[in-house]
This record gives sequence, C-alpha cells and structure tokens, in this order.
Amino acid sequence: MLAKVNRINYLIDFYDQLLTKKQKSIVEMYYKENFSLGEIADQLNISRQAVHDILSRAIRALERWEAKLNLYETFLQRKKEGRKILDLLANGALNSQDIEKIKDIVQKVLMES
Repeated sequence: MLAKVNRINYLIDFYDQLLTKKQKSIVEMYYKENFSLGEIADQLNISRQAVHDILSRAIRALERWEAKLNLYETFLQRKKEGRKILDLLANGALNSQDIEKIKDIVQKVLMES
C-alpha cells in the first residue's frame, strides 16, 4: 500500500499540471495532506461519492500519462544508476574498471535524456 501511495505522489509531482484544478486539489488533499474522503467532501461542499469519483478519474489520468510519457519510470531508472555510481565511489580507491563502469552509467543516463 505504501508503495502505491509513493508512486501516486510521484505521479502527482510529475503530472499535476495536467489535472483540472478540482482534481489537483482533491488528489493533493487525499494523498499529500492525508485527508479522508469525508473530510474533503466537507471542505469542498460536495458528496463523498463525488470526491471518490473525481479522485478515481484523476488517478486513472495520471496513470495514462505515465504510460505514455514514462517520467516516473525514467526517474526510477536514473535513481538506480545513481546508486550504482555512489556504491562504486563508496568502495574507496577506484580502479580503471570502476572508472569505466561509472563512465558507462553516466553515458547511458545522458543518452536517455
């Protein structure tokens, strides 16, 4: 469950400008501010069912954009590659093989940009 919430929070960060104002507001209240559906409904003077429907549509939209643009997946891949570099650097003195690995990783990341 936590992984899903983290994923959605990243999708919000990447794609929130593509949501309507109401969708953005509800998604942020629910996922970032941890409001319940009832609390959001009370705050916005709409039904709990309306909050649920808007939230569901917004999440589906975020997932569709991610499927097309892959910003989150690219972010995760770059983060993984960065960890590889940090691991190589943390091992202390670098040998020529480590330096080549770092060069390969950096080149791969730059080519994906």
